[in-house]
Amino acid sequence: MPKRKLKRQLNLLQVIMLGTAGTIAAEIFVLTGHAAGIAGPDAVLALIIGGFLTLSIALNYCEMATTYPVTGGAMTYVGEAFGKSLIMFLVGSLDCLSSTFYAALSAIGFAYSASVFIPNLPIIPVALAVIILVGFVHIRGVKQAGNVQIVLGGFLLVVFTIYIVRGLTNVNGFNQEIFQSGKILFENKTPLANLGRMLTTIALIYNAYVGFEVIADDAEEITHPQKNIPLGILISLAITTVIYTLVSYVTIGTIPFSALAGSETALTDAASYFWPRFGVPIMGVAGIIATLTSVNSAMLSATREAFTLSREGVWPRFLSRLSRWRTPYVAVIIIVIISALVSLLHMVDLLSYISSAGYMFVLFWATLAMTRLRKMHPHIERPFKVPFYPATVYIAAASGILIISFASKQALVFLGIVLFILSILYYLSNWINSLHAKHEKFEEEEGGGRILVTTVNPKTAVGLVKLAARLAEHQEDTSICLFSVVKTPRGASQKTIQELSTNTETIQNELLNTTASIAQARNVAIYAKHKPAPNVETGIFNELKSHNPVQLVLMGWPSTATKITVPHNIIKEVLVMAHKNVGVFRDRGIDGLKNILVPIGNGPNARLAIKLATDLAFHQDVNVSAIRVVPKRSNKETREDEMLQLQEAIENELGEIPNYIHTSVVSSAEVLEGIVKEVKRTQCDLLIIGAAEEVFSPHYIFGKLNDALIEEVDCSILIVRRFEPGTALWFRQRIKDIEE
Repeated sequence: MPKRKLKRQLNLLQVIMLGTAGTIAAEIFVLTGHAAGIAGPDAVLALIIGGFLTLSIALNYCEMATTYPVTGGAMTYVGEAFGKSLIMFLVGSLDCLSSTFYAALSAIGFAYSASVFIPNLPIIPVALAVIILVGFVHIRGVKQAGNVQIVLGGFLLVVFTIYIVRGLTNVNGFNQEIFQSGKILFENKTPLANLGRMLTTIALIYNAYVGFEVIADDAEEITHPQKNIPLGILISLAITTVIYTLVSYVTIGTIPFSALAGSETALTDAASYFWPRFGVPIMGVAGIIATLTSVNSAMLSATREAFTLSREGVWPRFLSRLSRWRTPYVAVIIIVIISALVSLLHMVDLLSYISSAGYMFVLFWATLAMTRLRKMHPHIERPFKVPFYPATVYIAAASGILIISFASKQALVFLGIVLFILSILYYLSNWINSLHAKHEKFEEEEGGGRILVTTVNPKTAVGLVKLAARLAEHQEDTSICLFSVVKTPRGASQKTIQELSTNTETIQNELLNTTASIAQARNVAIYAKHKPAPNVETGIFNELKSHNPVQLVLMGWPSTATKITVPHNIIKEVLVMAHKNVGVFRDRGIDGLKNILVPIGNGPNARLAIKLATDLAFHQDVNVSAIRVVPKRSNKETREDEMLQLQEAIENELGEIPNYIHTSVVSSAEVLEGIVKEVKRTQCDLLIIGAAEEVFSPHYIFGKLNDALIEEVDCSILIVRRFEPGTALWFRQRIKDIEE
């Protein structure tokens, strides 16, 4: 199935800064003191080893991200290696949730860091404001997010460079004796105990290196991916390793071990020694900036993972909708909402455990995917090939075992709980989807129910039955009900009702005699029914409540123009209020039906239109043209995206694109003009189009476009509306408002 693509707009500098600034986060301010407290001066060596171990994973990511330069990162690689299975669902979901929780955690960290300068700052409101602001930037475009990361990351690199230079050159800075003061940790300890300290330190700081994963997650938006992805990952990792190592070297050599061990303000404490006037406030600002870059990169990862999960059909489809800036704006909105709700919990430790545990799980399966993909596709083009393979896989696997062995037991417990919950959701979702698919298949193959043909105007009954018979003929046990309403005044006597019913029954019998041969020729059962009611629409609504299900309410065009324009018209009432699918048919002849045109947008009404077009073309020599109209000056990228969305909409509804359906994107100054031209070009016999959202407006019957089409085209027209529950309709309308 074709996939909609994000726009490639991130250059190499933006990619490097996404990886660098996304990695150099608040951890360096917090973990330096903790790492020194565990390993003393050997914490510097632990950071170097951590960078080297991370290099193995980074190299694996370079190969996989250039071979599959699409959004999604680890989930994409696991999906390619193990298929769309539980593992893919767990990796993608956990990666997305971990990034979402980390974004919330970083936003809270931003608020706490800012509160140092602004006492009594409300933590939660500030965290929420940061999340919303970053979300808005991401909706406007990943390029804007990349530019933000360049500015913020550039500031961090300048500050750390000054910190390192001043720390190494100032007389009050680095001192070798102070650096060695932490050696007391290793005195009188066994080699095994000292090794355990080192491994614990490596496990502690290891997750602080994996920020480069955001580059793989966002591979689909990177220009020249074969070159920029590996360069971005490796350069950002190198910069991060150098910064981490030198910053910790300066810090541990500036503050005596007794004051440094376990400190969460190690960098600002050290700055007070060799950068007394400006160092502390500048490092404080750097800490704030670091948390902001973390929010930016974590949200970028989370939204792209949600987009990919949606695009692959694992999560709800609406999450993969793209804005006019080619960004997954619905995914951004949902991630912002979840991050905001998580921030309200204010459970920092819990967020940290889940986030770190989730990353461990994701990196483990991404490593396994590397080996499997090499075996599955030995000859596939790999723009970047990992050197020293399979040593990188073994090192990455050993690193994973190391992390798990020395990781927080709480993190592992949380990981198990989250995996258990996600597994239940996966199997529950599959079970529900399976039941739904079986139900749809049963309805498609077995049929059942009725097409309710409302004979408000007897003159339209023949055309309606011809259409209904063609729709129902390939479904078993689907019948046509010629339905009439006996208008009975309120308070009418039983005798009056009986007389009116008798007159209606006579008319119905005549209609049945006229149309029965049409239905029978296609082996479709037909019968007549009438029901007393004060008005036609009430009678139809009452019939829809009966135990005999109705698939589609089919109404004909009124005999006079006034009936379609008066404030109270039956068609509009039924179209808006009926709790069933509704079609309104203007008959200009379908006896020689050969060509059907279906303009398709993103809504459910358009999907019903293509479904009915397929029913009409089923096992018959009928061509269906599905089109999408774009502005005349649209570029190639926009037309490509529109075509992918068109094809995806059809596949979502039908499961595949039948060979009799032809898809195309039409460029035109106006949508109306484009459709009218296609009607003429395809020699269209029947135009099927979904009712617009404006159908709920009192100013239009079917929507501005559809009302104009009725006047412009000469062929038969079927306007359809798919029933939606009120909540779904409200939510979709809010999404549409955001789009506009």
